[in-house]
Amino acid sequence: MMNTRQNYLNAKRFSAELALEHIVPHNVSFYLIPPVVDLTIEEFEKLALERLKMLRLLEQVTAKNPKVSPDAWREAALAEVHHEGLRTYAKLCRGNMTDDVSKAARRRDYLSHFILRFAYCRSEELRRWFVAREMELFRLKFGALTMRDVKDFLEVYELDYQPLSDEEKAAISEQLCASTANQTRLKIETSDFYAVHFTQVLNLVRDRKCFLKGGIAYIPPEHFLHVIGSKHQQIIEDGLKAHLRMLPTLEIDERFSMLLKSIHTSYTGKNYTVAKTGCVPIESLDQLSKKSFPLCMRHVHDTLRATHHLKHVGRMQYTLFLKAIGVTMEDALRFWREELTRGKVPIEKFEKEYAYSIRHNYGKEGSRINYSPFSCLKVITTPIGPAETHGCPLKNMDASSLKMKLTGFGLSAIDADDVAGYAAKGHYQIACGKYFEVLHETKLEEGINHPNQYFELSQLTMAGKPTTDRSRQSTQQRQSYSQHTTQDSNITILGDSSTLNNVDDDQELWEIMESKDKEVDGTVGEDSQPKVATQTKQAVHSKSSLQKPITAQEWEEEDFDLLGLDE
Repeated sequence: MMNTRQNYLNAKRFSAELALEHIVPHNVSFYLIPPVVDLTIEEFEKLALERLKMLRLLEQVTAKNPKVSPDAWREAALAEVHHEGLRTYAKLCRGNMTDDVSKAARRRDYLSHFILRFAYCRSEELRRWFVAREMELFRLKFGALTMRDVKDFLEVYELDYQPLSDEEKAAISEQLCASTANQTRLKIETSDFYAVHFTQVLNLVRDRKCFLKGGIAYIPPEHFLHVIGSKHQQIIEDGLKAHLRMLPTLEIDERFSMLLKSIHTSYTGKNYTVAKTGCVPIESLDQLSKKSFPLCMRHVHDTLRATHHLKHVGRMQYTLFLKAIGVTMEDALRFWREELTRGKVPIEKFEKEYAYSIRHNYGKEGSRINYSPFSCLKVITTPIGPAETHGCPLKNMDASSLKMKLTGFGLSAIDADDVAGYAAKGHYQIACGKYFEVLHETKLEEGINHPNQYFELSQLTMAGKPTTDRSRQSTQQRQSYSQHTTQDSNITILGDSSTLNNVDDDQELWEIMESKDKEVDGTVGEDSQPKVATQTKQAVHSKSSLQKPITAQEWEEEDFDLLGLDE
């Protein structure tokens, strides 16, 4: 009986995959029909985070190159795609192909798009971000198509557009040459032009980038993207509304509910859970902080040196960072003992409570979890309360205070304005990259996504090593989520260290730190502490449900049929 059922499941999966291949016949997809396939929770999450990484990459490329030509933007985007090792999307951006690798890439692209629709349909802000990024991805893929590929695309999706015949093009060749900038006559004569109603390309009409006659605009292939893009955007926007109607049904399962809510703030870069093999002496921290620490860690370090105290989230943020750069647990204990006992913490209290929390962060106490250092997203999204210094200064400081701090760190007024300008627009990681470039007097070839990545790049730059060597070595180590490994068993617990949850999983550690902060700081910040503890209990409960894998049988019984979206 089991064999019969398994054969049935295998046959159903095969038919679903075959059906998916037929509804994705082209590398550039309109995402019209929701897929019906079986996925494990691990596959579901992996596909989502892979696409999220791609969309974030495009966001950074666009923010860094706001006024470049389409060709320059495409070149910069493709360079980043190859740099980050996103082979699926690199394949899709080479034109339309029908080999097995292209078909596998189409499958991942198609499934991941519909998965992220669920994650990004829940608010207007998320929908706006998702549509903008998806349109950038569409532009990247469509821009790689040959004239033959474009014709195939129009046939596949039954779009009623035909290129001008040679006779039609010859009749208006002079006007086409006059209205098409930066193109040779030979290129114009060998390119396809399309006739569309002027209302479909109002931006081209406004900028005088097309020939207009009798209400018809004549546009080259690179501008034909605007026409197809508007249809693509409408399909995505309508799809997000349909997914929003389906969302309550899907979120009955807490595993999906927590996963979908956390995707937007998930960290998608290199795993820094395991500390570096080298040893960084604590005596060098003051010097290192001036150049190799990102602004968030330098701010925490300077505050600790000045006041000899940090509240508990700041201590955790900084301790995990130090662990990942190579500070040993023994040195960390000595460093914190020297600093905190200069302030309000008696030595007996430090040894009883604070030392425990440090050993806990190193995975030597309590549940013995090897905690991940905070990623940029976690640093940015973690809220701060009174007298707290953790978080991202680029986000939390007002413009004047930020510029004052930056000039105090040696930046010129012009450079400080540049960094603060990016921060004011919400591009905190790009602002951090600009801060790095000014301090190190070099061009950064990749975006900053993690404080420990900043430290590594700084050390390589000062040692005179090209950062591309580091990137090539770390590409294969990149992971979609952090891995927390327990010492009591061989089970690897998969969890995201950069979600909207502001604290780590172990309630015991947080209760200890919360109680000692109350004793040291009196009533300062007491209103915010119970909220953190409450959020922690909810996060632990929700995350524990995510760790249970979904079996093939459960998927079969639940019959996760996304075709219901259209109902």
